[in-house]
Amino acid sequence: MLKTERTAVMNLENAIRGMRNPLSSWDKSDSAYDDEGNYILGEADLRLGHSLASSGSDHRKFLRQIFVSVDITAPLYWWKEFDTYKVGTVANSTSTMHKIHAKPFSREDFSCDRMSEDTLACLDCVIDLLEKKRLEYVETKDRQPWHDMIQLLPSSYNQMRTCTMNYENLINIYYARRNHKLPEWHVLCDWILSLPYARELITVREDNG
Repeated sequence: MLKTERTAVMNLENAIRGMRNPLSSWDKSDSAYDDEGNYILGEADLRLGHSLASSGSDHRKFLRQIFVSVDITAPLYWWKEFDTYKVGTVANSTSTMHKIHAKPFSREDFSCDRMSEDTLACLDCVIDLLEKKRLEYVETKDRQPWHDMIQLLPSSYNQMRTCTMNYENLINIYYARRNHKLPEWHVLCDWILSLPYARELITVREDNG
């Protein structure tokens, strides 16, 4: 299970202006804000942006200035893979260490949508034990049940993180993970494709085979 919420794409205007800095061609820019305050790329800017994006990372530096913020809820086993993308990304997570005892455990806290019935039964037993330890900790504040929870917690436990990245990061993520066997990556790649001008600026390698 993976869920994206509260997506924001920022700094598009400044990135496009910077894109035209090398040739001082600002007078050719045809992008503008619409009545709702959205920055809309004109045909000339989009054509140049697509050309630069398709020409490799040295030519598409302006994509590093298009920032994206999003809340991602995903299981810990997926976050371990996402954490390989450290350069150019920032993530602030909900705290397992500080808040693991704050609410009752239930199946909804875990990515278990692809589990078989016998595995789900095993997970339910783990959830029951985690809840028992949680109640012990809430009542006694003893560290032993807290350690039990932390060390027993399955990697299918869902965590929400607020992530910030840029369009260059998203190119790397999209092409590295779009055919991954974990369905969570497919959901993230579909989200990437939903971003403004993703087809022109992010899926650029498809033009070159």
